[in-house]
Amino acid sequence: MEMINERRSTVASSGAELAVFEYGREPGPEVPTLLLVHGYPDDHQVFLPAIRDLARSHHVVAYDTRNAGASAVMGLPGDFTLKTLVDDMFAVLAAVGAADVHLVGHDWGSIQGWAAVQDPRAAGLIGRYTSISGPDLRHFARWVRSRYARPRAWPQLAGQLARSWYIAAFLVPKLPEAAWRLFLTKRYGQTAKRDVGDDPIRGLALYRANFFSAVNWPAGGRVTLPVQVVVPLKDSFLSPDLVDGLDSWVDDLTVIRVDSGHWWPASRPAEFAELLRQPQPTPQPTTQITP
Repeated sequence: MEMINERRSTVASSGAELAVFEYGREPGPEVPTLLLVHGYPDDHQVFLPAIRDLARSHHVVAYDTRNAGASAVMGLPGDFTLKTLVDDMFAVLAAVGAADVHLVGHDWGSIQGWAAVQDPRAAGLIGRYTSISGPDLRHFARWVRSRYARPRAWPQLAGQLARSWYIAAFLVPKLPEAAWRLFLTKRYGQTAKRDVGDDPIRGLALYRANFFSAVNWPAGGRVTLPVQVVVPLKDSFLSPDLVDGLDSWVDDLTVIRVDSGHWWPASRPAEFAELLRQPQPTPQPTTQITP
């Protein structure tokens, strides 16, 4: 497998030491910067197959979020609220000194990305956003409420609630940790084809810090920068219908449906990299990518 030059640094943010990794060319007017933010139960390595491709033409930045990989929280229990995760992202952006960044988030990285692009600090730093398999939490809550109020939409709601069963399981004390230690970590590592270490157990803090109360969520707002939402049609955890209503608060929205599962960036890295190399598309209701 082709090797890539990796430049590693550490960024301090709100009681955490974040491991930051840069690849490819130095940023500049002709060299776009990508910031890739991973989800659960991953670290930045989930993007490495695509980074090997993208580093030829881009300045690529990835980091281990505070619950994963080589990053660490100083002191226990640590702060894993969405507000703090977004502060981490802006600390990384400041440290790498890039502007007009193409932000790309998968799973929990996408949840963080949605909060970041609604933050006033995004102006001048984030030029566009690609969301993959991770909804804005406020939009998710509105979507659930709207389906609950409309009996005809109950099948959609039931389908998403069935996909979300694991969230309730992760909120139970101690049992999820035991399951990961006994068999789930080994099984996921075999699927991911890498050692995931204790990332699955550390990452449970994301759910426990953010799903009890919206108090821990940053303020919402309109999104004016260009956004493309990638919808894997075979996602086991998120319904394709969750994109409904995004256009009411996202001004420049493109929806891209892919015939793949939740971990599309890792399972089809060439397709993922090709999407990120494309210039910002002209807004349209739906774009279909076929395998």
